[in-house]
Amino acid sequence: MRRILGPMSLTILLALPAAAQEDSETERGFDLLREGSRMILEGILEDMRPMLEEARPFFEEEMLPFLESLGALMDDITAYERPERLPNGDIIIRRSPDRPWTEPEEPEVGEDGEVEL
Repeated sequence: MRRILGPMSLTILLALPAAAQEDSETERGFDLLREGSRMILEGILEDMRPMLEEARPFFEEEMLPFLESLGALMDDITAYERPERLPNGDIIIRRSPDRPWTEPEEPEVGEDGEVEL
């Protein structure tokens, strides 16, 4: 038993630095992957920046008011079930049965016509 214990403990002791080195190399590999993916995403963003700046007026002037009015109608998106497509192509978004409809509060309008948000 003592004959086996000596070489076995020597093998274990020699393997420890190798395991630590593998962890260090793995961590360095992950760091390189993280840095590389960050650089790729930054490059894509730089390439898309002119297109995004060009599309900004559309989103500000058309999409934002549409989404605000949709938000006023739908009060809470979690109160609705998944959309369902009917055979005729119509799409229905049903309200969850456990979330009854409540009338939204009317905003207060001041004397000068301003709405307090």
